[in-house]
This record gives sequence, structure tokens and C-alpha cells, in this order.
Amino acid sequence: MHLKRLAKQATVLTLSTVILVGGSGLAHAEPKDPKDYREDYGISHITRADMKDMVKQHGDKDYTVPEFDASTIQNIPSATRINENGKEIKLDVWDTWPLQNADGTVAEYKGYHILFGLAGKPGNPEDTFIYLFYKKTDESSIDAWKNAGRVFDPNDKYEANDKYLKNQSEEWSGSATFTSEGEIRLFYTNRTDFNVDKGLYGKQTLTTAQVNISEPKAGTLQVDGVEDHKSIFEGGDGSVYQNVQQAFGGETINWKENHTLRDPHYIEENGHKYLVFEANTGTSYGYSGEKSLYNQVYYGNSNHFFQNEKDWLLNSPEKEYAQIANGAVGIIEITDDYELKKVMKPLIASNTVTDEIERPNIFEKDGKWYLFTSTRGSKMTIEGVDDEDIYLLGYVANSLTGKFKPMNKTGIVLHHDVDPYDITWTYAHYVIPQEGTDEAVVTSYMTNRGYFEDHKSTFAPSFKIELNGKKSSVVEDSILKQGQITLHDEDDRNDD
Repeated sequence: MHLKRLAKQATVLTLSTVILVGGSGLAHAEPKDPKDYREDYGISHITRADMKDMVKQHGDKDYTVPEFDASTIQNIPSATRINENGKEIKLDVWDTWPLQNADGTVAEYKGYHILFGLAGKPGNPEDTFIYLFYKKTDESSIDAWKNAGRVFDPNDKYEANDKYLKNQSEEWSGSATFTSEGEIRLFYTNRTDFNVDKGLYGKQTLTTAQVNISEPKAGTLQVDGVEDHKSIFEGGDGSVYQNVQQAFGGETINWKENHTLRDPHYIEENGHKYLVFEANTGTSYGYSGEKSLYNQVYYGNSNHFFQNEKDWLLNSPEKEYAQIANGAVGIIEITDDYELKKVMKPLIASNTVTDEIERPNIFEKDGKWYLFTSTRGSKMTIEGVDDEDIYLLGYVANSLTGKFKPMNKTGIVLHHDVDPYDITWTYAHYVIPQEGTDEAVVTSYMTNRGYFEDHKSTFAPSFKIELNGKKSSVVEDSILKQGQITLHDEDDRNDD
């Protein structure tokens, strides 16, 4: 879990000057700083104006994560493992993603639904590995999910004969697709230790493997190992996407910096394969640094707003965080053999706003491309956004690489500000399209790792949102079962 920053504090300083033209006093203009400039780099942006307007939408029922009844919340019964002493321990389970078809709908594998998820021992943040959960397709309760254990054997990273995998310390989030050949292809993030002495800086590498599964007896799946386990995109190229050396490889390390290159999400379009992922902008697409604070594009809105907001930012404690904030949703094209083919420019960036827009999720529906990403107020630099604010942001374009415009005017899709020590606190919201309907299922995890002795991080109750072009809304009274990923019928609703 990320540490919360100290509460934001700043004094708003407004700056306005009237310039008299011809003595009439009729013309008004903002002072122009010679450092000011406008550059959009040919990509879409999450602007400061949109985020400030988003604050006004807090509390709107269309965008508010439903409240859950804490008394009904269960740990995932199957989320256990036997430790080295032969004792069964209960695991935390947080980020999860289903095995999906190329169009984003949930895939059916021999009568089963499959869910990959990060799990680990409570109290050990470095125990982060991918597990495989499964259930029969006609079941929906949290008790139905069985645990097939870790996807990767500890030796798999060495047997892959891959120079980046050999230094793997943890397995981070990704996606999974059911190929036309009937194979399960997993994409995930290989993360190394952060060990300066060894020249390791927590490098993140987009990685893939074919996961082999069998059914040794009725109702039971097992992982039979992996093959074609390999790196696809290592650490960023520096120009389009920031690499780990740019972030941490200098003489001194700025511990406020946050480098990301993770969460690969697989999609297809017109026979081409792509990965969309969380990243940070590189030197050619609006890098970080104090200069970025003078780019009006990052602010949006009018020149008047730009000048006032810039003046506030330059004189606030947020300045240091804003100038290193260069979050992005990146995209690469990959070959039919799941290797890097082409590095493409970011789909959207969040310079000066935040350096962390996580778990991008994208799919096409009714001729439009929907892009979603999770983010935290504790990582933002916006007045009025607090550390407890949690968001799912959404953007829509007419093409995969087209200009992405914010949903619901500002980009808000979901918001909550639940106390992190409430077991119903949720994060990593994931929108799963459903065939033949405008309604989608939203999954997430709930309960922070290690906050409670008896309550582990677990599947949150799912719920429904309706998608309608650039608009979305939470469907009223649509809370589903914990971990539910499809809409079988209305009887699956967890409202008893």
C-alpha cells in the first residue's frame, strides 16, 4: 500500500492586473510570464481544471461507489496457503482481473470463469504474487471461488532464460486473454527489488506467459506450468516513456518520485494486438520538471484560470509534487508472437496533476473506445482533493488512438472518500463489459492490507454502471455478490 502524504495545506494567491489601453480602461488582461507556453504534444490530457470541477461532483449518486454492509463482508474462503511450517495462513487478495475475450467480455474456459489476482501474506508487502481463482460459470457467490495456487513456480523466472526476469522480486497486475487458439495468455508486471547497491531501482517490465491449465478431476482446475515466459517492454524507452534510470539513476534519489511502467492490459483491433499500460511521460511528450508548471495545456480552461491556478501552485507545498507528476496511459503494439513491435505515443497524460493513473482498462463498445483508470487523491496536487478521495476516471474516443475526451464532463466515473480503516474501503475498480447490454459490472477489492486481524483484503461486492457514450451512471440498487464478474440474471443480486 502507498503511504499517505501529509494533509495538503496552501494559501490561494490570486494575481490579476488591469491594463489600460488608450486610456479607456476597457481592456483587461492577465499578466504574461515569459515562461508560459502551450504544447499538447499531440496527445490527450487530464487537466487541472477538470480535476477541480470534479470536486463539485463529489456526492452525486451517479458517480458514488455504493455503500456496502460491513456485516455481510467475507474473506475469500479459498484464499489460503500452507506456509513453510505446515500451517495454513489466510491471504490478502487485492488487484484482480478476469480471463477475457478479445472484446473485453468474460471468457468461458471449459465451463469455468477464471480470475487472476495479486495475493500474499498479511503484514508482508513484498509477498506479492499472482494466484489463479476459478469457479463454475453458473455460480456467483464468493464461496464458489476456488484457489489453484500461484501461477508461477519460484523457478520459472530463472528457467525463462530472460535477462530481466532473473531479477524478479514481485509479480504485479496485468490482464489475461483467451486466444483464438484456445490458449490462456497472461500479461503482468515483473518488478525487481529496489536495491541501489545492486543497481536495481524497482524496475517494472511488461511480461507475458502462456498458462497451461488442466482439470484433473471434475470441478477442479490446476496450473500445469507456463511456457513462452518472456519480457515484452522493459523499463520505458526514455523518450516516449520515462525509464527507471531517469527517475532514480541520478547522483541522489528523490524519494518523492514515483516511476511506473506496469499493469499491461491486452486488446485487439483489426487483427492487431496491443498492450495499454500505466507509465510516465518521457522527454518527447511533456517530461517532468519546473518547466511543466508553465504549460497552459496542463491546466485547461481559460487564460484567467491558468494564471490564477499557476500562481497558486507555484506558491503552494504542492509545487514539488506537481513538477514531478507526469502520469500517462501508454500503448505499444505487439506481434502475433507477443513481442514488442512498436512503441506508440501515450493515449492520455496527467502532467502536474498526478504521477499515478493505475490499472488502465480499455475496450470498444458501439463504435467508441472506453478508457478507465484508477487514481488516489493522496497522489494528486489539486486543491479540494483530499488523501481519502478515491477515483475511477473514464475517457472516450472514436478510435483506439483518437483524442480521448472526459466522461461526465470532467472524467469522473466513480468516487468515494471512505475512511481507509473501514473494511468497506475499496480500490482498483475494474469495468467489465457485458454482451448485449449497456450495463457493465464493476469489480474491486476492499479492506486495506494488514489493517485488521480478522478482515483480509478481499473481493468487494460488485455493482453495475450504465455506459452511454460520454456519460455513465451507477445503476441504483445494483449491488451484486462479492467477486461477481458477469450478469447471469437479476437473482444474482446481493440484496437479501
